[in-house]
Amino acid sequence: MKYIAQGTPGFSGADLANLVNEAALYAARMNKRLVSMIDLERAKDKLIMGAEKRSMVMDEKEKKMTAYHEAGHAIVGKIVPEHDPVYKVSIMPRGRALGVTMFLPEKDQYSASKCKLDSMISSLYGGRVAETQIFGWEQVSTGASNDIERATELARNMVTKWGLSQRLGPLAYSEEEGEVFLGRSVTQHKSVADETSHTIDEEIRSIIDKNYARAEQILKDNEDILHAMADALMKYETIDKEQISDLMARKPVRAPKGWDDDPTPPNKSVKIDTSVDKKGGTDKSIGNTAEQN
Repeated sequence: MKYIAQGTPGFSGADLANLVNEAALYAARMNKRLVSMIDLERAKDKLIMGAEKRSMVMDEKEKKMTAYHEAGHAIVGKIVPEHDPVYKVSIMPRGRALGVTMFLPEKDQYSASKCKLDSMISSLYGGRVAETQIFGWEQVSTGASNDIERATELARNMVTKWGLSQRLGPLAYSEEEGEVFLGRSVTQHKSVADETSHTIDEEIRSIIDKNYARAEQILKDNEDILHAMADALMKYETIDKEQISDLMARKPVRAPKGWDDDPTPPNKSVKIDTSVDKKGGTDKSIGNTAEQN
């Protein structure tokens, strides 16, 4: 239970009840009398990352592209400072995503430092950088569209909302009607508005370029790990934090829990009535999900 609690920061009581119900349903489908940690883990993955879409079959080329994309997110996220820990990486289609890299905070968080925001942007670009590095610019996919949108939004908020631009200082710039920087009178001087807008764009571009370049350097320096992690994803489809730690340490990757090749699958079980119905709680995505669309 401690392991489940550590992996579900921000879950309400209803969310936890829903997790147990989902785990009981998995156990019931397998005609099991006890709910194991594997069932609880599967239920947690469904609630956090979305339901698996096994009916969506990717060809080998697309699967390989997705594997490198997600590995890029994970490796950059592991190396940059103040980033949330990598919880799991998967190339199993879930929802609208072909793959997912899930980062989970170790505790509830209510604010973020500039360092952490920069690290999040670098990690978001890790997927596109990995595709470009391995397959070349002409072969990059549209899979990074959500990553690019989220990274750009973070950079824009850093400049216009959170006062994290040294050039512009601790000021808020709103694009909403009725909120004009330094009062409505300033808008009469169009050259000032244009100059400020141009500076905002330059600052956003600077943040993006800096963090994209950092992701490029990290993946160039760790290309052997990138290949190894992509190979592991091609074989297992989903890898967890223990396997990711093995890969980052350049060790042979262990098989996932419950994998057929694993000689010592976990046998720890929890007594739960498997006749319960799914009820209560709201699916809740926790952490930063870098999706490949």
